[in-house]
Amino acid sequence: MTAAETELARRASNAITGVTPGVLLRAYRGGERMCEINVGATQDFYDLASVTKVVFTQQAMMQSFEQGLWNAQTCVGDQLPGFAHGTIRIVDLLTHTSGMTWWKPLYESIKLDTGMAEKRRWLLGELARSEVQPTGQAVYSDLGIMLLGFFLERLHGTDLLSLWAALRARCYADTTLAFHPDNVPPKERARYAPTENCPWRGNVLQGEVHDDNTWALGGVSTHAGLFGSLDDLAAYGLMLRGQLLGLPGSVVSQATAQWFARRAIAPARGDWALGFMLPSARGASCGSYLSAESIGHTGFTGTSVWFDPKYDLLVVILSNRVALGRDNGAFIELRSRLHDWVCELFCPDMPKLRP
Repeated sequence: MTAAETELARRASNAITGVTPGVLLRAYRGGERMCEINVGATQDFYDLASVTKVVFTQQAMMQSFEQGLWNAQTCVGDQLPGFAHGTIRIVDLLTHTSGMTWWKPLYESIKLDTGMAEKRRWLLGELARSEVQPTGQAVYSDLGIMLLGFFLERLHGTDLLSLWAALRARCYADTTLAFHPDNVPPKERARYAPTENCPWRGNVLQGEVHDDNTWALGGVSTHAGLFGSLDDLAAYGLMLRGQLLGLPGSVVSQATAQWFARRAIAPARGDWALGFMLPSARGASCGSYLSAESIGHTGFTGTSVWFDPKYDLLVVILSNRVALGRDNGAFIELRSRLHDWVCELFCPDMPKLRP
């Protein structure tokens, strides 16, 4: 390790007590690995949680757009005729401005002894019955991203797992990124970072998705469910970098990638591109230094990916902070500080932009 990496690891090691069991972090500048740390208790694979939204769903939406299968005016009803909220635009789902309820405890009603197809038929009905109240503001909604899954299935005439298999073959063939159908991990459970000791499931979740609704749906959804390693999340980030910079071999054009990465709603409404988070004015999860052009996403379990095209900086983080309880919010501040420390120790050309 370099002196700067040693200092980053020291700061992280001192900061994780009572916050998270451990942290894996890797950063790239100009596509070259700049630093990597591994502190505390860490494992090979992590529950990516809502980072699934960009690794799978947003990428699938972007590639479908590139193929001309939908556009900025496309509505849910164009593929789901008769759906109760069919006038919602796809871009409104991607920017979380559709007005759909942010979350529902669907897992309390899903019949766990039925197959995935039956569970998804039930889920579509529940989404149709969900409350929709557009306010003009972005309200982060798992239900909205779940609805995108049904849109994608109709658009391509196949199920989510098949959509993932096709996307994985195109983009992630050299990774171990995977859903765990029926919540059965493909590798030894000890290789997965444990998340919560779940009261309603009656065990410590290890290789089983933490998200309640995804677990009840059989481990596969558009808003959560993917597992992966630090190498895997870095591979996604580098692929995204290649798309935005127009590098050879990208599966979408630079114009498409940049359209999706551009701010899609006014700052007064929220901080969203099309499926990507943007840095908020205060308390940004990417810290104080990444530029306003940066895009990324976080996961409830303690995962994140952020890329700043202005400074060509990619930072990926894996953690399992929910192992200390899902109400443990201390990791939010630590994640921001980790990004700041990377910039302060390795990127002296990046000015501080936010408090």
